[in-house]
Amino acid sequence: MKRIFSFIALTILGVMALGAQAPYEYERLDTARIYEFDLVEVVTTAASRTAPVAHQDLDREAIISKSYALDLPSALALTPSLVATNETGIGIGATSIRMRGTDATRINVTVNGVAMNNPDSHSVYWYDTPDLISSVGNIQVQRGAGVSTNGAGAFGGAVSMTTDALSTEFRGSASLSYGSYNTNKQGVQISSGLLRDHWVLDARLSHIGSDGYIDRGATDLKSYMAQVGYYGDNTRIKLLSFGGVAKTYLTYNGVSKADMALYGRRYHDSGQYQSANGRYTLADGTRVDYYDDQTDNYIQINNHLVVNHRFNPRWQLNTTLFYTYGYGYYNQYKDDAYLASYLNLTNPAVEEADLIRHKLMENHLGGANIAANYSTSKLDVTFGGSWSYYTSPHWGTLSWVDGMDSADIAGKWYDNDVNKQDANIFARAEWEVVDDADGNHLSLFADMQYRYVHYKAWGENDNSIWGDEGVYMQPINVDKRYGFFNPHLGISYLRGKHSIFASVAIANREPTRSDFTDRYMFAADDSYPESERLYDFELGYTFTAPRLTVGVNLYYMHYRNQLVATGMVNDGDDALNVNVDKSFRRGVEIMASWMTTKWLTLSANVTLSQNRIKDYVDELKDSPTYGQNLGDMTISYSPAVVGSLAADFHLGDFSLLWNTQYVGKQYFTNNEIEALSLDAYCVTNLDLGYRLALGNGGNVRFGLAVNNLFSTLYESNGYGYSYMWDGERYDEAFYFPQAPINFIGNVTVNF
Repeated sequence: MKRIFSFIALTILGVMALGAQAPYEYERLDTARIYEFDLVEVVTTAASRTAPVAHQDLDREAIISKSYALDLPSALALTPSLVATNETGIGIGATSIRMRGTDATRINVTVNGVAMNNPDSHSVYWYDTPDLISSVGNIQVQRGAGVSTNGAGAFGGAVSMTTDALSTEFRGSASLSYGSYNTNKQGVQISSGLLRDHWVLDARLSHIGSDGYIDRGATDLKSYMAQVGYYGDNTRIKLLSFGGVAKTYLTYNGVSKADMALYGRRYHDSGQYQSANGRYTLADGTRVDYYDDQTDNYIQINNHLVVNHRFNPRWQLNTTLFYTYGYGYYNQYKDDAYLASYLNLTNPAVEEADLIRHKLMENHLGGANIAANYSTSKLDVTFGGSWSYYTSPHWGTLSWVDGMDSADIAGKWYDNDVNKQDANIFARAEWEVVDDADGNHLSLFADMQYRYVHYKAWGENDNSIWGDEGVYMQPINVDKRYGFFNPHLGISYLRGKHSIFASVAIANREPTRSDFTDRYMFAADDSYPESERLYDFELGYTFTAPRLTVGVNLYYMHYRNQLVATGMVNDGDDALNVNVDKSFRRGVEIMASWMTTKWLTLSANVTLSQNRIKDYVDELKDSPTYGQNLGDMTISYSPAVVGSLAADFHLGDFSLLWNTQYVGKQYFTNNEIEALSLDAYCVTNLDLGYRLALGNGGNVRFGLAVNNLFSTLYESNGYGYSYMWDGERYDEAFYFPQAPINFIGNVTVNF
C-alpha cells in the first residue's frame, strides 16, 4: 500500500513540476471551456472515440425522453447486449441491468469517475439515488472489459456517466408527470448562470411516487442535486452533492406461475398472513391480511469535490475527493417464524410465532481519484490512481413478537461488520503511429492497471444454521487480500469511412459479500469462493457515412472460476453463485443506423451469442443431479438473442421514438431445466413529444410515454431452484410480471 501511495504522490509532484516549467493561461472563460471541464471528470473511466473498446455514447437528448419517471436502466436498455429488469412491473423501484448475460454485480458503474457499485454487494441499487437520470449529461456504455476503472472490475461491461454540465446562463425548469398506477413525478431545477465571471450554482429537487403494477409495489422516492462550480483561468473546481430518500414496498420474492393463474399476475405474498378477520379474500377463499410497512427504507448522500488544473496545453491534473453516506433498513413481517433462529430471545414459551423484524445497515465510503493527462496531436497519456475505504455495520432487531413483551425481545439477533480497502494505479496511452496524406490512421492502445483489495467481514450473520447441536447464527470470519493486474492492449485503424479495431484484455474480480456468507445454502463444504478472471478478445468494424452507420463487433470472453448464478437467491434478493472452472461467452453484435430523411432515423442492433460452462459439475447440494458432470451447459440468465429496433421521427417541434426489444429465452439455473426458465419476450414502447416555444426564449415540452404498446404478457426476471422431498424432485420457479400497456404523460417548462 505504501508503494501505491508513493507512486501517486510522485506522479502529482512530477506533473506539477512539468507544469511549472511551461506556464500557461487560458484565454477568457467561455461556455465551451466549461463544457470541456465537465468532460475531463471522467478521463479515467471513459473510452475515447478511437479507443479499441466496444462502446456506445448516449447524449442528453437520448436520455431525456426516458426521464419522466423511469429509472436509468430503461434508458440503458436501448444499447446493444443490455437487458433491463424490474420488480414492480413499471420500470421504477427495484430495477437492474444485465449485459452480455452478466448481472449487475459485474457491471462497473461510475458517476464523474466515482464508483457507484456498493463495495460489499457490488450491486447498484438505482432507487438509492432517485431520479439520477435527470442529472446525467452523458452516458458511455462499454461492453466487455472496458478501460481502467474504479471499484469492482468490469466483467460484462461498464457504465460511465457524467453529471450534466453547468450552464453559463440563467435557466431553470419545472416538470410534472402522471400516469398509470398512480405513477407521478414532480421536479424543479434552476441554474444561476455565470456569477462574477467565475461562479455557477445549480440545484434540483424531485419526487417520484407510484402504486406499482404489482400489488402493494409502492415506491416513494425523494431526491436532490446541488452543485457549485468555480472557473478560473487555469483551475476548475466543482463541489456537488446528490442523493435522496427511498421507500419501496418489498417485492423481491416473485410469484409462481400457479399463483399467477390462481390469484392474477399482480399477486405476491410479501407481508401476507392468514387471519380469520382478514380484510382480503383470495381466489381460493383464504382470508388474509398484509403488514402495511413491509418496506425497504434507505437514505444515500453522495458528495464529490472535483478539482481540475491545466498547467499548459499538454498537461492537466484531475483530482476527485468523494464521500458517500448511506443508512437503511428492511421492515419484514414473518408468519410462524421459528423463534430458535433469533438468539436474542431467551427461552421463548412457543416454538413458532408471528413477528416483525428489522435488518439495518450503515455505509461509509470515502476516497480519492487522481489522474494526470498528457496530450499532443499524436499521443495521449493518462496515469494516476485511486484509493477508497469502506465500512458498514449490519445488525438486526425485533419490534414485535406475538405473545412476548418488548423487554423480552430486546437486543440484536445478528450483528456483523465489514471493512474494505480498494486501491489501484494505472497508466493508459493512445499513440497515433500513422497519419499520412492518404488518410490512413493507425493507433496503438495500452492500458495497465494494478488493483489491491483488502476485504474483512466478521461477526454473526442473519443466517440461522441448524446443526447437530441445535441452532446457531452463521459466523462470519473473512479476511482476504487480492492483488490484480489488469492489462488491456489494442490497435485501431481508420481510413475514410472505414474503421477497425482489435483488442485483448485481462480482468480480475473479487467475490461479493453474498458469495462468502451464503454459500452454506448450496455448497457441499465450507470453502471460500475463488476470485474470477476474464480473458476478453474483441474485434470490431464500423462503416460511417453521412447518413448510414453500420458496425459489427465479435467477442470471445473466456473465464476462469467464473461465479455463475445457481438460480437461488437469499432473502435480500441477492443471487447465490458458484465458481465454475472454465466457461465462455462468445458472440457477434451488429448495429446499424440509417438517416432515411432529415426527419426519420431508423436503427437496429442484435446480439447473437453462445454462453457455455465447460464440463459443468452440479455443485448445488439439493439438486437431483448433485455431483454429476452434465457436460457443456448454458450459463444461467444468458439469452442467446437480444435485439432492438428503433424509429426516431422528428418533424419541426414534434418527435416520436418507437422502440421494440426482443430478449431470448433464459434459464434460471445451469442445468437447462425447462421448468426453471424465463420465456423469450418482445415488448414495444412509444415516446411522443412536442416542444412549444415561448416568447422569452424558453419552451414547454409535452411528452407521452406509452409502455408495452401491445400489452405483451411477459416477465422480465425470475429465479428458481430444485429440491428433493420423499424421493421426488420438485422445481420451484418465481417470476416478476410486467405491466400491460401503460401510460405516463409529462409537461416540462424550460425557462
